[in-house]
Amino acid sequence: MKKTKKLLSLFSGCGGMDLGFEGGFEVLEASINKKMHPNWIKKSSRKGFVELAPTGFESVFANDIKPSAKIAWENYFGSRGFNADFHAESIVDLVKAHRDGSFEFPKNIDIVTGGFPCQDFSLAGKRKGFNSHKSHNNKHSRAEQEVPEAESRGMLYYWMREVIDIIKPKVFIAENVKGLLSLGDAKEIIQNDFASIGDNGYLVVEAKLLNAANYGVPQNRERVFFIGFLKDALKDGAQELIALQDAPLYPFPAPTHYLGNDSPSDILLPNVTLKNIFKGLREPELEGNDISQMKYSKAKWMGKHCQGQTEIKLDNISPTIRSEHHGNIEFRRLSLEHGGMIKHELDKNLKERRLTIRECARIQTFPDDYEFVFNDGNVNLSASQAYKLIGNAVPPLLAYNLAQRIQEIWHEVFKSEAITNDYIKQHENFRTEIHLST
Repeated sequence: MKKTKKLLSLFSGCGGMDLGFEGGFEVLEASINKKMHPNWIKKSSRKGFVELAPTGFESVFANDIKPSAKIAWENYFGSRGFNADFHAESIVDLVKAHRDGSFEFPKNIDIVTGGFPCQDFSLAGKRKGFNSHKSHNNKHSRAEQEVPEAESRGMLYYWMREVIDIIKPKVFIAENVKGLLSLGDAKEIIQNDFASIGDNGYLVVEAKLLNAANYGVPQNRERVFFIGFLKDALKDGAQELIALQDAPLYPFPAPTHYLGNDSPSDILLPNVTLKNIFKGLREPELEGNDISQMKYSKAKWMGKHCQGQTEIKLDNISPTIRSEHHGNIEFRRLSLEHGGMIKHELDKNLKERRLTIRECARIQTFPDDYEFVFNDGNVNLSASQAYKLIGNAVPPLLAYNLAQRIQEIWHEVFKSEAITNDYIKQHENFRTEIHLST
């Protein structure tokens, strides 16, 4: 597919959202619902895996403050001919530089994406929210250096808002943790702030909680997504076809997989299990080619009451892969002494160990050709850095589902695109349904 829509990525990390919006990467075949999306598969790549079709989106700008993110992103995307510029700076500093004329964001951007930092909204953290005492660059607290409240880590979504205000993309997508929903009126504040951008503002669809497991990702990972559309770019009547969950042009993708405790479905596929996603992976001591499969945390078992001390269940999905390292990485298998349940592996004398870097990456649906651990003499990426980058990322396959849905409705919602007969029919039918219901 021809790349016609330019994407600007903020808080990019190692590029999970970027990769999903580009497409063209390898995933487990069972992760794609071919009944619902027969055109998503470009070709079979190897046993049990397929290569996804590319999308019409092209990454032209990426940003993350972490040097390790820049190293990982450029190593993967750069080797594949991507021409995007990666800026390893705080978004606050970039916006300030734009304001004083020393920096310019690229023009003619169609879509902005970004998973603004979640530590201050996470259920696992101190839940400071907007009142975070961390600065935007994570180096100092406000108390130590009197950092302005607007530049705290908890307010970084607002600087994403500032970038959107500068660029005026047709669409933006923002992502955060589930904990944001239970932190007072944080969701409403963020939605209202995004909606007020510019003269006429953005149509911000009610934020939605998506579980990656419903989209072929073998992981219980729930995240909140905000999607906004530039009102001035919308066709007449498009707003009412977008905003409601049952509307014909609702921008959130429909689930492709059901979870194990849901009722079976004729259309949806069962969730992807870890047994499937781990197929073909050798034990770290036997692996000789993929350093990401050879590296794993050597932290000992710390007792069942501590975080990260449980064993994954091969016949189920994984718990959430967190941005952690060392003692907080889940166990691939525990010993019998510590309550290990994978008896057929223990009978082979396979030792107790935590998940490898590659296993975490597969759970997140990163392809095997993404190198997360390397040292080429000039740059290096450690296992500890890799665990954190993988855990922070949006699963590429979940992002691909979002990208495909946005791409599917693109021509129906924006003024510059041709109006189709399907759009006219959807418009008339939906308006009739709304009229009858009222």
